[in-house]
Amino acid sequence: MLGGIAGLVGLSAVAGVLIAATVTPAVALSGAAASSAITMFDQLPSVLNIDKLMLPTTLYAKNPATGKYIVMTQFYDQNRSPVQFDQIAPVMYDSILSSEDPRYYQHGGVDLIGTTRAILTNLKGGGETQGGSSISQQYVKNILVQRCEATAKTDDARYKCWTDATTAVGTEGVQRKLQEMRYAIALEQRYSKNEILLGYLNIANFGGTTYGIDAASRYYFGVAAKDLNLAQAATLAGIVQNPNTYRIDQPGGSISDSKGNTYNKAPDGSIKDVPKGQLAALDTMLAQGKIDKDQYLKAADGYSATKGRELYVLSRLLNDGKITQAQYEQAVLAPISPKITSPKTGCAAATGVEYFCQYVRYIIERDPAFGATPEARTEMLRRGGLNVYTTIDLNLQSIAQSRMNEVTPTSVPGARFGSTSVSIEASTGRVLSIAQNTKFSETVTGDDNYSAVVFAGDKKFGQSQGFNAGSTFKLFTLVDWLEKGHSLNEVLNGRNRVIRTFPDSCYNGGTYVNVDNWKPGNFGGGGGFFGTPMRFTAQSLNSGFIAMASQLDLCDIGKVASKMGVTRGDGDPIQMQGPNQVIGSDNVSPIAMAGAYGTIANNGIYCQPRAIDKVTDSDGKEITLPARTCTQVVDPKVAATAAYALKGVMASGGTGSQGNPYDGTPLIGKTGTHQALQTWLIEANTRVATANWVGNVEGSLDLFHTYANGMVLSQMRYSLAKAIQGYVDWTYPAGDFPAPDSNLIRQVLTDLPNVVGMSVTDATNTLNAAGFDVILGAPVDSSEADGIVAAQSPGAGKVAGGTPVTISPSNGQGIAIPEVSGMPIQDAISTLRGAGFGNVKPGTCKQDDSADKPVATGTSPSAGTVVNRNSGIAVDYASKVCAGGKGKGNNG
Repeated sequence: MLGGIAGLVGLSAVAGVLIAATVTPAVALSGAAASSAITMFDQLPSVLNIDKLMLPTTLYAKNPATGKYIVMTQFYDQNRSPVQFDQIAPVMYDSILSSEDPRYYQHGGVDLIGTTRAILTNLKGGGETQGGSSISQQYVKNILVQRCEATAKTDDARYKCWTDATTAVGTEGVQRKLQEMRYAIALEQRYSKNEILLGYLNIANFGGTTYGIDAASRYYFGVAAKDLNLAQAATLAGIVQNPNTYRIDQPGGSISDSKGNTYNKAPDGSIKDVPKGQLAALDTMLAQGKIDKDQYLKAADGYSATKGRELYVLSRLLNDGKITQAQYEQAVLAPISPKITSPKTGCAAATGVEYFCQYVRYIIERDPAFGATPEARTEMLRRGGLNVYTTIDLNLQSIAQSRMNEVTPTSVPGARFGSTSVSIEASTGRVLSIAQNTKFSETVTGDDNYSAVVFAGDKKFGQSQGFNAGSTFKLFTLVDWLEKGHSLNEVLNGRNRVIRTFPDSCYNGGTYVNVDNWKPGNFGGGGGFFGTPMRFTAQSLNSGFIAMASQLDLCDIGKVASKMGVTRGDGDPIQMQGPNQVIGSDNVSPIAMAGAYGTIANNGIYCQPRAIDKVTDSDGKEITLPARTCTQVVDPKVAATAAYALKGVMASGGTGSQGNPYDGTPLIGKTGTHQALQTWLIEANTRVATANWVGNVEGSLDLFHTYANGMVLSQMRYSLAKAIQGYVDWTYPAGDFPAPDSNLIRQVLTDLPNVVGMSVTDATNTLNAAGFDVILGAPVDSSEADGIVAAQSPGAGKVAGGTPVTISPSNGQGIAIPEVSGMPIQDAISTLRGAGFGNVKPGTCKQDDSADKPVATGTSPSAGTVVNRNSGIAVDYASKVCAGGKGKGNNG
């Protein structure tokens, strides 16, 4: 009681001060009370800076038809669209001033009469602060509330901001009111009346998350603030007095009575609970016979409590002479008819582009370019008023998402099924589209048809862990192979076999030892073949790439992946710890893989994927984008040669040919599977790279033996890729890839060792180790022991790597023909028979007058030839007399 009396005495003195300061400044003050009041009032803070409004962040996409940007969606804590003074209908200014501050243009910031009445009520204690605040004071209150809410971390804290500013009672209420007044007076000394009035209408709450007159006009009535009519303006002016009580977007009722019953648009349209007197205008018209009962009920039906506030505003407008009686009565009789037009908010509202939107949202929430902390970035997204201009191609997005909807189901029994397609412009890294099979929802859980995870992204930008890359990862072995100077036409042993060791400088000791005798296995169970990396790539031969990797450093393969923008799905770098990673056991994101293949399409220049072209703040000032660069990471000659190999994948007979639209555009690409759980097809022309993935998000569904939509799941990647690539080729016409480097497609000769004289086993191992396939020929006559290699074809020397080599073992029956030339014929025959040959006879005689006796001149086969001991041997000789040139000569 004593505090209240003291406050009232102080108020009386301050009232004098206020009268002097704001109403009649010429009146002089005197007396101790006035001096004390002036001192107390002057000691209150007087400068209130007007903070930037909390504004929505808006995501934009370019309209392909017009080239102009259109709204994709918004994110906000407060839905607000600030406008200029001339963008608000004059009737709105009239409505708010007549009902809230009719002397606005006469006072100096404080309506003393109304304020005094409110403070007296406050001193008594009565809960909510009573009216009486001027527009300037209400503006001050809203600024303070927003400032408090800007730092509030919870909903309860935000609610406290409002209650502290509006429902303080007793001496605390006096203090708050005095401070509010002090700020209001100072505000009017810095800003014009129109600036303050506009600021108030742009900041005021109109129920829920709707703030500012333009957002309220659009939300409740579907019109801009400049197009409001009398009834609509009066309704909104009524709402602002107690926004969440009088809002007109809750058909279930926005007001509850003491018994828990709701009204103001109760389900039965009841008006019985409207406070007495609120519909007095309608009661009067009914009593005067101007309307009948049906007209009365129609006007009052529904939002009847809000109607009462609207009628109050209309009556103030009529009393102030701002509207005519006819306008008044017409508006009174018009029922409140909201046309709720919900603003696009969140990615669920971005129909058809939900997952692209979510990817951009993750960038804003998680990239340091938008704030140093997660809290700062979230505040920037929801309150910073950013204008974010995205890279999306709406036409390509529509094609990709439509094809996704046609081909892939949103779920498949037995596992959590997923699919995505993401396209990137190779020369810039601009993400053009992200399509996904699931329905987007941030709230639905436990239903595999819905997801908020962006399958195309990774953990940071998508909340995804990525998926096993399968054979799409072979790109990095191919690039490393070429970077090390190897040729696409170098022949290797691509047979499916155990390779014992692999160089790996990332691994302890620098060598990975295959202690488990692991070998990769090939698609369809094939045994592999001797061949070239060119052929291995087209046929996606696992064992061929493992053979390539065995001649490289596994660690370097991982480094190639890293420099081409690929990490594990969790963001960690690729660490090669075994040859199984060569064929894609690591989880990677589709967007990263699209970027890597885009690097090959872009002559070895890697452009980091980016989904944002430009960002401006609420003032239109451009701000720094997240760091995204384009860097030459692969030599152009290597990139061109890799593309040459990857073209074979998309050609007839290649594993990706089913995804080729065959429209004449040169394409590169690569398929990938992982244990029948994940399937990929990545393809690109010289301008755009697209990664298509279909597989298991969770679970172990066999994609090659499960059907949906009339198609086996493993084939869906081809159907997606073909349609999307066809549209890409049409809208992003591309030329051929550069010619391969001649040195990197050269034929490579290899040293073929001599294995004659080795056992068949040793010879085979020696040739295999040198990279040659071995064919075991039939045994041959040889002086070597039985089973020893007696011959090889081709012989030792320089040959094409991997050329099949035929080795022929000895049968142990071969004898070398001795040299008998110059011996008498009989001695020669005896010598041959003595050497083990049983079928020896004279051969061709050559007449020689100097030969006194027949002399052997040679044998057929010739001396030194190894032949079977039963082979026929003819001894040729010279003699003075030859009987017909053959046979035994005349020896006298």
